[in-house]
Amino acid sequence: MKLWGIWNADREAVLRMDEMMKNKQQIYMEVVKAHKEWERAYTAFQEAIGTDEVDVAIYTLEAAERRYQIQLRAAKQANVDWNVFQNGSF
Repeated sequence: MKLWGIWNADREAVLRMDEMMKNKQQIYMEVVKAHKEWERAYTAFQEAIGTDEVDVAIYTLEAAERRYQIQLRAAKQANVDWNVFQNGSF
């Protein structure tokens, strides 16, 4: 019975670690997505012509920048290791 308890505890630890890594991967993907949105908004701002188009581009860029900052902060709080996900070793 003692071996079963050890095996079960190890299994639970592995499951918790797997869940934690999945959460970190999702946070990483949200950062990547927010960065792409920011890049698109920046490009739209650079290409904007006319007062109305520039105004919309500025608001869109500010919102995208804010979202990107929020996602980066979440990744920092979760101690996301960029190398693990960038290299695809997860």
